[in-house]
Amino acid sequence: MAPDAARLLADLRALAALTATEHGAQRLAWTDTWARARAWERERLDELPVSVEIDEAGNLWATLAGERPETLVLGSHIDSVPDGGWLDGCLGVLAGLEILRTIAASGRPRLTVALVDWADEEGARFGLSLMGSSAVAGRLDPSFVAGLRDAGGVTAQDALAAHGVDVARMPEAHGRLANAVAYLELHIEQGPVLEARDLPLAVVTGTYGAERWAVRFEGQAAHAGSTPMELRHDALASAARLALEVREIAGRHGGVGTVGRIDAEPGIVTAVAGVATALVDQRHADAQALEAVHARAREASERIAAQEGVRVTWSPLFQIHPIPFSPALIDAGAAVVAELQGEQVRLPSGPLHDAAHVADAGVPTVMLFVRSKRGLSHTREEDTDEDDLALGLSALGRLADRVLDGADALMPLVG
Repeated sequence: MAPDAARLLADLRALAALTATEHGAQRLAWTDTWARARAWERERLDELPVSVEIDEAGNLWATLAGERPETLVLGSHIDSVPDGGWLDGCLGVLAGLEILRTIAASGRPRLTVALVDWADEEGARFGLSLMGSSAVAGRLDPSFVAGLRDAGGVTAQDALAAHGVDVARMPEAHGRLANAVAYLELHIEQGPVLEARDLPLAVVTGTYGAERWAVRFEGQAAHAGSTPMELRHDALASAARLALEVREIAGRHGGVGTVGRIDAEPGIVTAVAGVATALVDQRHADAQALEAVHARAREASERIAAQEGVRVTWSPLFQIHPIPFSPALIDAGAAVVAELQGEQVRLPSGPLHDAAHVADAGVPTVMLFVRSKRGLSHTREEDTDEDDLALGLSALGRLADRVLDGADALMPLVG
């Protein structure tokens, strides 16, 4: 049986109608809207011969028992950023659901098949991305999570407890991948490369390494009217200069660099800022290059601080090294892509994905990308043509079939 693209599209539209406003998707993890999406998801899983459970980290698992315990895992995340798009994350979950339906309708599979909806991939509320998958991969520090607070001052410990998750017990989810022999994830590209090449699909070779830091400049708050320019110790000007340096450094080294936010104090129009904190995100596919761009940014911040007469400190927020995906699964995915569109495309992923933690935990992993219109994501303008979504579903289905059949180069993984 072939997966039903019309049913996938109907599911995507229904989820958007349930959890979006005129501003976009509102499935922020650990909120009532996210819980409502999860309940809607459970209703559809209840129609299948699967066991459904929530692990200690809040990840939702639906398992279809096979002839053998070795498990093919399909998944992504149903949470979104505030005012997000209708496809980011949930495409992978609902495409995985459709593949699960198709496999279940065909009888008992050779391998066990599981669908996972990872908890809090986005990190939009507490600033920690890939929370659920990091627990399963053994990378989560529960004491760090417990101390996180959202913009309203609510602790992660309290917010997660309201959804049945005890932060102290989150590492107990670590054993969930014990029987996993492959992990597959379909996702929108979230970038412009496929559209520029006029192609709908790509296989993903791995994820960029990423470093996120809070860079705090401390100068002297002063009156904006009475303080001469040459006598100022302007923290905000220092942070603004760093933002330009981060962009230039990334360009020189072939990576990407962003200062996505600067908070200034006292934050009024009539005062020179005494304190400014810049949030810096740097990414690269090569570990040594990532180390180099970070070192150059630190050097730039110290030079700027000396010139502006301020102090600078760096505090870590998030770090993950570049993670390559399984060569065998990449080749299999590339073959599927070539079958469906006439040529193969292999791309690295700049955005982070739960697949990175799964691969880092030792599970053979690969992702498939489907074209994004104008390269937009994390906005209500995010979109992909329905024909492309159908093609992405077909690609995921074919790749899943090859893992289950143990075909060609995948035999060592499942044989």
